[in-house]
Amino acid sequence: MDVLNPCGAETRRFKPLAPRPGDLAGRSVGILDNSKPNAGVLLAGVAELLAARAGAGSVRTWRKPTSAQPAECLDDIARSVDVVLTGSAD
Repeated sequence: MDVLNPCGAETRRFKPLAPRPGDLAGRSVGILDNSKPNAGVLLAGVAELLAARAGAGSVRTWRKPTSAQPAECLDDIARSVDVVLTGSAD
């Protein structure tokens, strides 16, 4: 009798984190709002704190209505700002 392990092999792919700026002074901040309740409020508050405490510059917001976001939109965000905040809130 052969006994088989139903779990299978686990595959992990690690991607390096994007480079981080040394500081946020004068840097533009992007907010990617996932449309969950209060996500925009939370992320806007964090952006305000970054401006007040770290000297971050302008803020631009994108709102995504679904979990997936087209590559063109992500490329636009990457070209438009120095750092991006995203998160989830309910």
